[in-house]
Amino acid sequence: MPLEAHFEKRLASFTLATDFSCDAEPLAILGPSGSGKSMTLRCIAGLEKPDRGRIILNGRALFDSEKRIDIAARQRGVGLLFQSYALFPHLNVAENIAFGMKPAAASERDARVQQQLAEVHLENLAKRLPRELSGGEQQRVALARALAIEPEALLLDEPLSALDTYLRSKVEQQLILTLARFRRPALYVTHNMEEAYRIAAQILVLSQGKVEASGSREQIFRHPPTLEVALLTGLKNFSRARVISAGKVEALDWNYVLSCDVDASAKIAYVGIRAHHLRFAAASEANVVNAFPCWLARINEAPFRVTLYLRLHSAAGQGHHLQAEVTKENWTRFKDQPQPWRVLLPPGDILILPR
Repeated sequence: MPLEAHFEKRLASFTLATDFSCDAEPLAILGPSGSGKSMTLRCIAGLEKPDRGRIILNGRALFDSEKRIDIAARQRGVGLLFQSYALFPHLNVAENIAFGMKPAAASERDARVQQQLAEVHLENLAKRLPRELSGGEQQRVALARALAIEPEALLLDEPLSALDTYLRSKVEQQLILTLARFRRPALYVTHNMEEAYRIAAQILVLSQGKVEASGSREQIFRHPPTLEVALLTGLKNFSRARVISAGKVEALDWNYVLSCDVDASAKIAYVGIRAHHLRFAAASEANVVNAFPCWLARINEAPFRVTLYLRLHSAAGQGHHLQAEVTKENWTRFKDQPQPWRVLLPPGDILILPR
């Protein structure tokens, strides 16, 4: 693999222990704030020194504690894009992009700068200072600067977090195109699971400094290995569980027996289902599997979707048991129907979470 990271670093509340590799496909590092994501990038970039281990890029050791190798940051050939952009305020756009480029003739440097400006669609802003740019434009300048040094690897630390919704979407599309052309190791740090899913085909889940899961995005989202990984990838509904027989599991917190794909000998701790997988059975669906009476406890409306908080067994009581996400169109279709409704947990969408 072009980039291999196997190292440990003691932090205030835990020890960061990374163990992963990355090739020409972008790898998203997903995890909550304070899980060690940014420190992982800083160690690879050479801004922080691990306590032990090794970091290899294209067969070259950037860090190896046993061999006492610790290449300086400026010599690692790594482009780093911060969430804060870190543009030089006294340099214009073209000068910011040229900063850090390898020595070359002026004509070659200018051509390289113009190429990067074209890549991020900022050709007309070359002479502007950072303070004269929007947040999205500043972020694209920072991306162009990171790419202008022709790095062997690209590290992006939550680069969209400071942008508003419109700019975030616009710059995200630019990043997806840029990473598709880059074809070298690229690590993308985020705590936004939908962003991770859209940008990278491979995902690594980090929690409290430890790698909790690693694999394709489909594998991580469809078959999370633990409850913690499921929660980090957006799971809203889960219950303690026990296996009753092959294909049957009791959801203890929901007080229902579910039909799902489970081995009778499996030792599971929880079952779960994602909020967007819940649906509501029509009156004509008399014998549908995993359909249970429910009552609406409260709703939370967004512009295009509605989140429904549902109680099972009885309309009375505090809190809710399940959370469903439906489109406004679907909500309009059944919201005036008399309760109880029947919530349906499709057997194929139930997550089995082992101990």
